[in-house]
Amino acid sequence: MAKILIGKYEATIYPEGEGYTGAISLGFGPDGKRQRLKRKGKTKAVVKDKLIKAVKALESGVTASETYTVRDAVNDWLSKGLKGRSERTVTKLRILAETHVIPGLGKIKLQQLRADHVDEWLDGLAGKLATTTLREIHSVLKRAIRQAQARDMVLRNVADLVTTPKGTDGRPSRALTRQQAAAVLRAAKSSELHAYVVISLTTGVRTEEARALRWDHVITWIPDLKAWHPVTEAGFKHKRFAIYVWRAVREGGDTKTRKSRRTLELPKLAAEALRRHHISQATQKLRAGEAWQDHDLVFCTAVGTPLDAANVRRAFRKITKDAEIGTNWTPRELRHSFVSIMSDQGVPIETIADLVGHAGTSVTEAVYRHQLRPVITKSAQTMNAIFGEKPTG
Repeated sequence: MAKILIGKYEATIYPEGEGYTGAISLGFGPDGKRQRLKRKGKTKAVVKDKLIKAVKALESGVTASETYTVRDAVNDWLSKGLKGRSERTVTKLRILAETHVIPGLGKIKLQQLRADHVDEWLDGLAGKLATTTLREIHSVLKRAIRQAQARDMVLRNVADLVTTPKGTDGRPSRALTRQQAAAVLRAAKSSELHAYVVISLTTGVRTEEARALRWDHVITWIPDLKAWHPVTEAGFKHKRFAIYVWRAVREGGDTKTRKSRRTLELPKLAAEALRRHHISQATQKLRAGEAWQDHDLVFCTAVGTPLDAANVRRAFRKITKDAEIGTNWTPRELRHSFVSIMSDQGVPIETIADLVGHAGTSVTEAVYRHQLRPVITKSAQTMNAIFGEKPTG
């Protein structure tokens, strides 16, 4: 059994099984037991090389075992590194990790992961995924390794050394034309999502804002009192209505930005849709009985619980199919449609930015608006003029 010196440690390499084993004595632990670091290989040279790397890692403070993989690092990050994140965010990151990161790189030992591995992996995904998705997936790997670094499991984060490649062009968001919008409103009449579609299309609220809307944030103007009051107190037997867009389905329940907090007057079409929806929900509540969970949500499931975004997307696809405009539409494109229709009717970009809760006009102009005509008018009045004073539902 040969003895060699590796750094300040004495090591031995000896035959074992069909190869060799190398061992380094690390002295005695707090429990009085001898501590030894072992590495195995088919030849003495391979074992010696492994021992040298192990000593370097030991001296640098790295504590990960030789078997600690990228999969282990990602799973550790998912279980320990997402504290305080919303359930929605955690679910999204877990899906990205389990769908792309772990299948692609999971088996590689973390200490053996190289920038070339990450480069090749991302390049292989670039032809299949949009650039935004690639960035998110790359971020999952970087953050998982960063946590492993903080816990002395690896020396450096090789994922930080790699540039995310350009992916496929994602499908750009579209906007409904005025005729398509009218067709969608007609098709939505028979759907439980009718009021949701009307509100989204005629006010431009984000889908996450619509799903978080509460009844006490639907308000009506009382002329005698010269004040706005919740419909939960004043009812719907009035002429003017508005909504407080103060909440969203986000961590903490806040809107996307402070500028996103806004109060929007409702066009008559939207107010009537909400009135009917309120009656329908009361019937639904009676039918559910003790199963009903009261969250005061305007849009909810058959038992009062928050709507799931995926279920909203499925229901909306059925509406667009019935409207004969295809199924390749998403609820968020109702917001794009609102901006486009407002602009087409001459509402200035500054007013539209305020209506949709943007801090400035750049995002509105670059992303949402599809037609430009600068003439002044108001949102609710414009929608009344487009879809008529009389309710369509």
